Amino acid sequence: MMALLKKSSIWIAFLIALLGLPLLFDSILAISILNQMAIAIVFALSYNMLLGQGGMLSFGHAVYFGLGGFLSVHALMLIEYETMVFSILWIPLIGGLFGLLAGIFIGSFSTRKAGTVFAMISLGIGELIAASSLIFSSFFGGEAGISGDRTFGPTFFGFDFAQNIEIYYVAAVWAFIATLFMWLFTQTPAGRMANAVRDNPERAEFIGYSSRKVRFISFCASGMFAGIAGGLFALNYEFITEENLNAATSGRVLLMAYIGGLGYFIGPIIGAVVLTLMNSLLSNYSELWMLYLGIMFLLTVMFLPRGFAGFIMMHQLAWVRGNMKMLIKPYIITGIPALLFALCAIALIEMSHTEDEVFHYLGFALNPASPVTWIVILAIAGGAFYAVKRSFNQLNDAWETANAIPKEEES
Repeated sequence: MMALLKKSSIWIAFLIALLGLPLLFDSILAISILNQMAIAIVFALSYNMLLGQGGMLSFGHAVYFGLGGFLSVHALMLIEYETMVFSILWIPLIGGLFGLLAGIFIGSFSTRKAGTVFAMISLGIGELIAASSLIFSSFFGGEAGISGDRTFGPTFFGFDFAQNIEIYYVAAVWAFIATLFMWLFTQTPAGRMANAVRDNPERAEFIGYSSRKVRFISFCASGMFAGIAGGLFALNYEFITEENLNAATSGRVLLMAYIGGLGYFIGPIIGAVVLTLMNSLLSNYSELWMLYLGIMFLLTVMFLPRGFAGFIMMHQLAWVRGNMKMLIKPYIITGIPALLFALCAIALIEMSHTEDEVFHYLGFALNPASPVTWIVILAIAGGAFYAVKRSFNQLNDAWETANAIPKEEES
């Protein structure tokens, strides 16, 4: 009973947070970013159903996102021309149904294989659909894509959905519903068996479960939720193009899931938030934000293979034992020079790219043409790197102490 109340309180807090965020960030830019986050969370979680829970590496997951979005825009056009009359609140569901149908069709043959073969099939299908979107312009609109108008549908308690804040609440409710149902899927026998098939398909077959059927169920469910994300995208932007179902979008959702933490339900949510902020905010300050994204992905693969969520969960034992205070000082000692080194590296990268005579960075006016500026920053970066290297052993010792098993428990 206590466990049920605890889980219910978490979901209630999640819903309250979704609905209350616009009150904290009351600006046009903030609402736009929150809309993108809600869409990205659903999309990244749907991908985690494939790779994180089912072990299916897909390079074409944007297909279901894009197809759901295209049909959603067509539904908006039907409402606009009064061919059909229904509330746009149901548009994400239409996108989800089309994503489900696409998942059933493509999954019927792609899930017969796993591993590298499945990944190559998904890549081929993704490129095929992306190329077809430029050929069949009657449905996809060619390079220009298609657009609709979300304000022509029936109002909902006086709201005509012309404002982004109104669309955010629609996206927030659908994001909550989709997230809840994706979590519930992980608690079902199909969701549990997806984990078993991911870890050991031969053993799953041995106890009487068809690995292909388990993969097929997860694949279809993932396609449906990706279609819901596509429907939310169509509502938010009122247009959709070939870019929304090509390899770039598929790669972006893979980055979200991996950086956030594959296998952890909260991981893709973290990854979606991080990448959305980088795309929306960092891109306003630097043209090289994609480079920083690549560097962050590389560092995640090398040092945090379980993603940000995995790094957080690594502290679970120390938290339970009440030893987190042992790590605060070592983290500060290592973290400050590490942050300084990162800031110096960013300054060097930006100075090598800028054509301005003066580069303004963190309140400093730097001269990229002066050798002295480069020497000073390189010296600071070298000192910071040395300090990180020297303090790392102390951090490692503190980590071992905080996570050590007491002797009375060993016995």
